Amino acid sequence: MVRGRVLVIAGSDSSGGAGLEADQKTIAAHGCYAMTATTALTAQNTLGVEDIHLTPPSFVKKQIDACISDVGVDVVKTGMLAAAETIEIVAEALLRHKVAITVIDPVMVATTGAQLLPEEAVRLLRQHLLPKTTILTPNFPEAKLLLSEAGKAVDDPKDVEGLISIAKAVQSLGPKYVLLKGGHLPFKRDGTVAILDAEKELMVNVLYGDGQVTRIESDYYNTKNTHGTGCSLASAIASNLASGLPMIPAVKAACRYVEAGIKTATDLGHGNGPINHFHSTYTLPFAPGYFLEYLLGRPDVAKAWKEHIEHEFVAGLGDGTLPLDRFKYYLVQDYLYLIQFARASALAAFKAKTIDEIAAAAKVVENIHRETDLHIAYCKDFGITKEEMEVSQESQACTAYTRYVLDIGQTQDLLALQVAMAPCLIGYMHIAKRLHADPKSKREDNVYWTWIETYIGDNYAEEVRVGSELLERHAVLQSASRIEELVTIFIHATKMETGFWNMGAGIQ
Repeated sequence: MVRGRVLVIAGSDSSGGAGLEADQKTIAAHGCYAMTATTALTAQNTLGVEDIHLTPPSFVKKQIDACISDVGVDVVKTGMLAAAETIEIVAEALLRHKVAITVIDPVMVATTGAQLLPEEAVRLLRQHLLPKTTILTPNFPEAKLLLSEAGKAVDDPKDVEGLISIAKAVQSLGPKYVLLKGGHLPFKRDGTVAILDAEKELMVNVLYGDGQVTRIESDYYNTKNTHGTGCSLASAIASNLASGLPMIPAVKAACRYVEAGIKTATDLGHGNGPINHFHSTYTLPFAPGYFLEYLLGRPDVAKAWKEHIEHEFVAGLGDGTLPLDRFKYYLVQDYLYLIQFARASALAAFKAKTIDEIAAAAKVVENIHRETDLHIAYCKDFGITKEEMEVSQESQACTAYTRYVLDIGQTQDLLALQVAMAPCLIGYMHIAKRLHADPKSKREDNVYWTWIETYIGDNYAEEVRVGSELLERHAVLQSASRIEELVTIFIHATKMETGFWNMGAGIQ
């Protein structure tokens, strides 16, 4: 099944690592349908470009019209446009065909630093294409050139905040979103620009649009296999948008796709080799190691997840306005819940098939035991004893939630059980981090602040890390249909978690 139709207007790379060839591989890997309008032929390989043969702009127009008038298009992605007249042709075609979504990769500066577009073409790109752009994906030299042409010269950034400022400046030129790629500017772990090779630890891409900044970080990889990363990234974004993903999840998934392509590439040629475009099975909608990120970015998950982590009970914990009697009732039920959660974790150890996974599940049980001890000590401050909690009756919400998790554990496999437990495991950490960082949260005189600090502490972080690694290890082995089943379990368990908050807040 084709997820979306993507028309790529770009140049051809004879070596297959970049340009239209990389675009088509990327689009196919995402399950979308690729069409092309060739703006130029290049004689190139991993060592560089030897020659360029331009396609007459009038013929580029015919290619665009032929594709859109017959097959139709969901997203247009541009790469190397090569000439000023071609840029005018493309801008006019986008307007005439009423193209709704455009991904513009402004191929203007070569890896060597050479400018690939004449000044007039840069001006036309800025004036004619940028106002029609849904998302622009420049690297830093290209961003700098665009800003310079617009009379907004900028200095090289010294840190990530400087990169963000440049992204905002480029977005002010017309595109709805800008993804400023940080490949030319590796950072130290503290967010400052790395000068020495030994300091290169972090790569940061900055997405800016609709007033929101999104940082997409990854480890720095010292590799020569990066040929075509810009083309592949823009085409991955185009494919994700054509498939219906919102902008931020679409861009994050595309960045992870390229990251995995770099990590799994094999050496080809004598220069900068291409990435591995087919690193994942064709049916998996996420890159290895990013199942949870994909899961939380899905539109069908996002609504339930937001209701869970932004519940009014949670807000009351942050600003200290939650009635104390409601919190005490929640504490008792949470203790009863933890007992059942420990049972589920013990069941996970039983279902595990390797000694390492058994040990990991046992460690989660140990962490829960430690958490219950902290819980008991914490409850003493509110006049609640362990004996009182143990003889208390479970609420319907507590019973429904915990028995659903245990039922999944008894009737399905280990991964299903892990997914059913995930909304609680990772949700508390998400909530605590958000409340801790929110300037509206009341720190002083907030009787619930200790609760918040508990779930951003090292012990709980370790519990989340172990549980998340188990999830990621098993998720990558599943089929696409199984992933959909697991998503259904996660959504239902998340709604049960929200029901637990309703219980705590006294919402019927």
